Amino acid sequence: MTFVIDILFDAMHFSGPIILTSLAGVYAYKADVINIGLDGMMLFGAFISALLIFFFGSYFIGLLGAIILGALLGILFSYFGITRKANFIITGFAINLLAAAVGVYTLALLGVNNINVRAETTDMMIRLDLPLIKDIPVLGEIVSGHTVFTYVAFISIFLMHVLMYHTRFGVHVRVSGENPDAARSVGIKVNKVKYLAIILGGVLSAFAGFNVGVEQLAAYTPELTAGTGFIAIAAIYCAGGSPLKASAYAVLFGLMRALSVNLSLVIGGIAGLLEVIPYITIVFVLTSIAYMRHKNTNVRSYANE
Repeated sequence: MTFVIDILFDAMHFSGPIILTSLAGVYAYKADVINIGLDGMMLFGAFISALLIFFFGSYFIGLLGAIILGALLGILFSYFGITRKANFIITGFAINLLAAAVGVYTLALLGVNNINVRAETTDMMIRLDLPLIKDIPVLGEIVSGHTVFTYVAFISIFLMHVLMYHTRFGVHVRVSGENPDAARSVGIKVNKVKYLAIILGGVLSAFAGFNVGVEQLAAYTPELTAGTGFIAIAAIYCAGGSPLKASAYAVLFGLMRALSVNLSLVIGGIAGLLEVIPYITIVFVLTSIAYMRHKNTNVRSYANE
């Protein structure tokens, strides 16, 4: 029983940044923009927050820096991809490569292998014990005791769903992606809507980076995202851009990562092989979704004939 509880607790732990990054790409996806740069934006968020905390010793300065840089990266991606009509995929990969390069170069300048901020964040990295819930057997052991942004991630699922389907902004995002000409005909500024959708994604990606780099690891390394941005893109694609469904897939991938980590503690020697479980799951899910969509399309086409 303890083993199962550990897996479920870690599933929440690992799902947080995947959920935030998935939600970061959902709005761009609905606005007909594929943001391949999610991984780089997340890495930049981790980098700038750790760097600022390292120099200023302030948790909140690090968080503010992540928010500002995330928004700026969203503007940069939007400028090249929307205003200058550059290829979205190339623009996104450029951000990913830039994030890795800036991090490696900075570490070389500082003469360190990582930016360790554990000493500066120890007082702020308090895992929250949720009142009432913490005393419930099993449930309390799974749900209580996580970091702030883990809870922010799960709360954001419902906030982003409401924003998408129950606000004017959400309607504008969906219309701009589905039929931009119709959107322009009723006075919607399509490019502005796409800019805002991508900027929102940049900020959420930075939150994910902050969650991993500061709250979970208390250190920045150029490899800390472990492909989370690409996992998020898989979740977005599988969900068709739905915030709730994308988050459900994010939790599934988080669960697979938790399973691989906990099994590695039991098996020992060949533990490294288990790290591929989350990625095998992604391939399996993507293949299944693609097959089902193709099958349904063929069935409808045959019926229409």
